[in-house]
Amino acid sequence: MEQVKESLQHCLDQVSLPGVISGRQKHLASIYNKMQEKNKPFREIMDVFAFRIVTDNVDTCYRILGAVHHLNMYRPVPGRFKDYIAIPKANGYQSLHTTLYRIGSGVHTPIEIQIRTKDMDDIANHGVAEHWFYKSQNERAQGAHNRAQQWVQELLEMQKRSGNAMEFINHVKHDLFPDEVYVFTPKGMVLALPAGATPVDFAYAVHTDVGNSCISCKVNRRLAPLSYPLESGDTVEILTTPSAKPNVHWLSFVATAKASSNIRHALKNQATDDAVKLGRRLLTQELGNLKLQIDDIDKQRLKSYLTHNKLEALDDLLANIGQGRQLAYLVAHALTTESTDTAQQEQHMGSMQIHGTEGLMVKYSKCCHPIPGDSIIGHINTGHGIAIHRTFCNNIKDISKDKSKVMPLIWADTGDLEFDVSLDIQVTASRGIIASIAAGVAQNDANIEKIDVNEKDARISNVNLNLTVHNRVHLAQVIKSLRTLPGVIRLSRY
Repeated sequence: MEQVKESLQHCLDQVSLPGVISGRQKHLASIYNKMQEKNKPFREIMDVFAFRIVTDNVDTCYRILGAVHHLNMYRPVPGRFKDYIAIPKANGYQSLHTTLYRIGSGVHTPIEIQIRTKDMDDIANHGVAEHWFYKSQNERAQGAHNRAQQWVQELLEMQKRSGNAMEFINHVKHDLFPDEVYVFTPKGMVLALPAGATPVDFAYAVHTDVGNSCISCKVNRRLAPLSYPLESGDTVEILTTPSAKPNVHWLSFVATAKASSNIRHALKNQATDDAVKLGRRLLTQELGNLKLQIDDIDKQRLKSYLTHNKLEALDDLLANIGQGRQLAYLVAHALTTESTDTAQQEQHMGSMQIHGTEGLMVKYSKCCHPIPGDSIIGHINTGHGIAIHRTFCNNIKDISKDKSKVMPLIWADTGDLEFDVSLDIQVTASRGIIASIAAGVAQNDANIEKIDVNEKDARISNVNLNLTVHNRVHLAQVIKSLRTLPGVIRLSRY
């Protein structure tokens, strides 16, 4: 330690550069823990010995860096230099990091060098609160202050949007301990993102509104999927549209806490909005059966009903209806008549039309995969909206005995929307049979989502095919085409 420290001090004296040098040796327990956490051997631990050089200004930091890279008997390790002065971390941390190794025979442990100014050292040691303890006219120090203030503000917003304390802690960990990549905006601005970040993370790093409205992206001027893993040096352009909304699937690949937090917040608001819209449709339909509209409801009666149910506004009532917490025909009956005759209430319950664009509050059950043309029924799932089943689905038989938990549904014109459906195909185990099935599906303008093949015996295999179709007629065309293929023994929908 002393030998390296003397070499560094001698190097600074030779080029007349000011700097205070301090060093530390990593404790054995810390080395062991890092090897376990990072799954690395000892030879890949680069900060066993670390030295810090604190100097007077940023210009001197870079001059010292050049000097230590030419230190006698030492050379820099390729790929280990990081410039956190030009591109600070999210929490305002700034420093130059480099790693040296000793040339010559024998085994030598790498040495980590950190170079920073006094202001940067204070921030690194005492945290972002250090900004409030000194007054500096230096533009870079003021910039660090602004970045730290922005980071603290983002933490506060993240805390408000997090579902619980553990979710907030996990979000903060992502910001405090990232392995970073550096990417460019189309205007040349540099953004630091954690390793594994995607264009969605980039969009939210630019602005929350950009993230919420992004629909696609270009990486290095070429169209790329939103899940594309970014690399240092990439130039990213986000394409947006005002009508776009965050997708729940994004949560499976985003890498930043800001993106994850904002997506969850947007989805929560979207679910509430969808519930209000669905509730309005359901209540309007029930009132229509009584030849009334929502505006025809007596204001005083509506206010009394809301107060009785501990609701603040009409939208809260509509959201409850959309989420299945209250039944539309009962609410309509309560707001329009004093009668409590159940039979009379149930006769007002008409069929709701399904357009395929209802949003998060209407789900298509995976047990029976209903598609337009099927006879359908809705399961009112309290707090989760409506789950659509085919009327003869085994999972709905017992539930349908309770009339308060189901509602009649009919299909509206769904246009070119696609719906999931599953086929079970038994085939002979022959060469090219899967290719023939895929070609048969494609020829009928259907799309395969997933295909699984299970060998029943040496001669017969079962193929489970998940595909998307427009409606029951479209599915019939696909099935008719597949049944004519050589090798198909039996085909059924499930």
